[in-house]
Amino acid sequence: MQVPVRWVLVFLAFVLISCNSSSVSAQVPRVYGQGSAASGMGNAFAAQADDPSTLHYNPAGMARLRGVQTMAGLTFAGGTTDFTSPTGVSVTGDHNGAFAWPGPGHAYITANLQGLGVSLLEKLTVGVGVNTPFGSVMRWPDDGPFRTVTTFTALPMFDIKPTVAYQLLPNLSIGVGADIYTFASFFGEGQAERQLISPSGLAPAGSQLEVNGKGAAPGFNVGALFTALRNGEGQPVANVAVVYRSQATLHLDGALLINGVKVQDATTTLVLPQVITGGIALWPVRNTEREWKVELNVDYVGWTSVQNLDIHLANGKVIPQPQNWTGTYDILIGTEYRWMKIGRLPGWEIALRGGYTYQQAQVPDLTFTPAVPSSDLHVMSTGIGLHCRRNGSFLGLIPCGSLGVGSAKARLVGVDLSYQTFFYEPRTISGNTGLRAVVNGLYNTTLYAGALSVRVSF
Repeated sequence: MQVPVRWVLVFLAFVLISCNSSSVSAQVPRVYGQGSAASGMGNAFAAQADDPSTLHYNPAGMARLRGVQTMAGLTFAGGTTDFTSPTGVSVTGDHNGAFAWPGPGHAYITANLQGLGVSLLEKLTVGVGVNTPFGSVMRWPDDGPFRTVTTFTALPMFDIKPTVAYQLLPNLSIGVGADIYTFASFFGEGQAERQLISPSGLAPAGSQLEVNGKGAAPGFNVGALFTALRNGEGQPVANVAVVYRSQATLHLDGALLINGVKVQDATTTLVLPQVITGGIALWPVRNTEREWKVELNVDYVGWTSVQNLDIHLANGKVIPQPQNWTGTYDILIGTEYRWMKIGRLPGWEIALRGGYTYQQAQVPDLTFTPAVPSSDLHVMSTGIGLHCRRNGSFLGLIPCGSLGVGSAKARLVGVDLSYQTFFYEPRTISGNTGLRAVVNGLYNTTLYAGALSVRVSF
């Protein structure tokens, strides 16, 4: 049976206006972990900034990396949200399985231009990265209490980051990079999407509805890294960092589908927030044998940019979608203890890490959607790093410096592992009426994430 377009539009307007949530509004939480070493320290890394993931955490740190350095990794994230309605109905949502797919990933390469014979370039470092700083996936049962609000949402968006850094003064480096937010077919469905089930009376009951969209938008990031104090060997023992990531506006073009059949073009605008970070790192112990670092970062995330996600239909109609999110302050604390000289493992370094992150909720009750586990959040992190330098060997058989071709031999090969548990404070949503009344109730969320990064320096 073919569904008349006029009934589709009536249904879409009724549901979206009543529910106050857009197809692509849900999955824009910030993904903190963009490198396993940093993740193991609660992502308090802007002022340490000493591996290729600094391209994301603080572009200024690139100026202090020597040679060519690479890093790539993946995060496996999962967990559940348990919902209990005021009448006692319970249901559980997850990340489309034991692990969200596609999971957040990252890849970076940096190259210091020292040695090219041009004095101006000797202090310049260039790099490029790809990661997923925003986005996730959330699934709820098709027969759940808010199936007419959401059953599935995803935002498989990634960020391409060409970046440069310059050592302006012996103790001051600066960096600037572009952020190109976009979608691609090889990453998930290659589009933002939201699915829900049609209620009776407006469209055929039980119909699968989907609204999707994709687009691209530019942004930028700038950072500064200042060394306030050095030890007798000239190593930094007190660093201060400031990083700014700009707002970016994505115009998403897509379609409304019923049971997989397109019935109308649809567009919306998604504004990604600006982020301002300040950080300080201190090394109470730092010598040739061991290091101990503690770091504090404070972030302001400008979620106030998400004020509405109005949907524009091809026939000229506009469906208002107020959001009214609020800006948040996040606190990130991390520590690392590193052994650089290990008697039984010459050429190896081992680092143990830990961290804590506190993140405020950004979504108010009256625009809350089950697609976002928005609540005050506590994250506990731990991690380990295993790095083998050129003079070390794997199992005493394979020299770590043998990786590479010709004269381009590896100076360091490393693996970083991290594990994080996300404890969301229980949140009770109330005050919604009409079709949105189904989202009222108690939400309990616990998530987890394990990450792996491989690092090679030449």
